[in-house]
Amino acid sequence: MRTKAFGATGVELPVIGQGTWNMPETGGRAKEAQRAIRRGIERGMVHIDTAEMYGSGRVEELLGEAIAGVPRERLFIATKVLPGNASYRGTMAAAERSLRRLRCEYVDLYLLHWPGAHPLQETMRAFEMLREQGKTRFVGVSNFEADAMVEAASYLRAPLACNQVLYHLCERGIEHELIPAANRHGIAIVAYTPFGRGSFLRASARRTALESVATKHGATARQAALAFLTREPGLFAIPKAARVEHVEENAAAGELELDAEDVAAIAAAFPRGEPGPLATL
Repeated sequence: MRTKAFGATGVELPVIGQGTWNMPETGGRAKEAQRAIRRGIERGMVHIDTAEMYGSGRVEELLGEAIAGVPRERLFIATKVLPGNASYRGTMAAAERSLRRLRCEYVDLYLLHWPGAHPLQETMRAFEMLREQGKTRFVGVSNFEADAMVEAASYLRAPLACNQVLYHLCERGIEHELIPAANRHGIAIVAYTPFGRGSFLRASARRTALESVATKHGATARQAALAFLTREPGLFAIPKAARVEHVEENAAAGELELDAEDVAAIAAAFPRGEPGPLATL
């Protein structure tokens, strides 16, 4: 698994991590998803992302069960506070609830899920306090435009670790302004929903170009897509996989490196389009 510097944190992380949005919450499918997470850890996908919003806390609980028994220092656990909870006191309380559900004394990364009505400076002040208390190692944001991301960073004494945003082959708008701004400020970009719910596989001409690159490397189209999205320093991806076979496929993508010809071919097949507002789900 390739690793690289995670923003200005001083930490090296695998380029491919594990997302948990829409993770099954009950029954056999939930158990399989937990097995998938554990297999992902074995394959080096130790950056695992969740949020208090997912299943109204149930997914944090399931993740806590899945990682039980794994040495804590091996993992890089991220979770998020809902904007509606992101007052100073609300953030502190939300973090404590998340830690209880995750069965952890600390998380590695705590993020504001998206901009909300509470003053950003107030939320960042709570984040700083959580960091000082050892409840989180790093802090970040999610779904933030470039200007708001830089503003959030200005309220912190430690570096803003990352901005987690929607990024897939059919949604490359962040390449216009957000990625360059993040690079200038030493902020990592973490791509959620990197397969775009399969949209990149539904356009036959585009898929042909992608599969051509994948075949060249003995890889799958999904692996080539992940390799493209993590092709530059500071770019990471957190695909969700609720089945072990999908985890295996994602993990192998972390070992795939595209050459300049490959990148150009994929970029031509999936043009980034015009600048515009930050896309979300």
